[in-house]
Amino acid sequence: MSYPPDRYFGDTGEISASFRPASADPELVNPAGTRTYYLATSQPTGREHDIATDGEFGLYHVVELAPGAGTGTHFHRSMSESFFVTDGALAVYDGAKWREATKGDFLYVPPGGLHSFYTSPTSPRRF
Repeated sequence: MSYPPDRYFGDTGEISASFRPASADPELVNPAGTRTYYLATSQPTGREHDIATDGEFGLYHVVELAPGAGTGTHFHRSMSESFFVTDGALAVYDGAKWREATKGDFLYVPPGGLHSFYTSPTSPRRF
């Protein structure tokens, strides 16, 4: 395996890392109690603890997604999306078939990739 082409061309590196503390409040809380944390967004949001990836990807932590909640099949033109299940199980659609993703499973969806997800109708999930 080899690395992709270089994207940084400096000689000494730079101070550019970003940190978001675990104590940061969620960016969204819906009426059902689902909490969504924007760990990194594709573009700046102006919120406290904002970490932007210059359009490369968005990273979100969804906690206590309500039983039966999910999305319709969709795609994103500008960024990839990944799903990493941290508790319970989540039905994920990879554009070809539905899969039962459980704790530790990971799904990567590149820009333009069809995908969807939903939770079990009996218990909330985290991813």
